[in-house]
Amino acid sequence: MIDRADAEAVIYRVAVSAFAYYPDKATKEPGYTVDEDVEWSLEPVSALDSAQTAELEDRIREAITSLACDRQGFIQYVLGLADA
Repeated sequence: MIDRADAEAVIYRVAVSAFAYYPDKATKEPGYTVDEDVEWSLEPVSALDSAQTAELEDRIREAITSLACDRQGFIQYVLGLADA
């Protein structure tokens, strides 16, 4: 379980990253990778086990890069980690 404030920090960081992301960002901004945004978004939640971290990492990457992502579902998932 994670702290509610940490869950909200993850959601905020993902929102900032998703807002700034565009498909050819790596081409127009040499050295950029979505992995740096994923790592930054995960920083507040170091207390998760490896399976939870891997799942959250995948969901963060999708929330940043996919226009089709269910972001409301993502938010519920992250907040659910705090409520567990």
